[in-house]
Amino acid sequence: MDCSTFCTCKVLDCPKHPKNHNDGCTPCIIKNLEQHEIPACFWDKIGDDKQAKSDYTFYKFAQAVMATEKGS
Repeated sequence: MDCSTFCTCKVLDCPKHPKNHNDGCTPCIIKNLEQHEIPACFWDKIGDDKQAKSDYTFYKFAQAVMATEKGS
């Protein structure tokens, strides 16, 4: 499957971005799992671009999700 057709990540200059190679999302997911982080596309989905630019950790993502849910 060509991930570049549905990828919502805005970090186009990232070497792991599907538009920059032919390996789909795999390199991005591997990197994020190794660093205990959440991919930028997940942050984009919850609309928390500001937080994502400073800390992609699981913990900060969980906090952002909870804050988003409270604001709904």
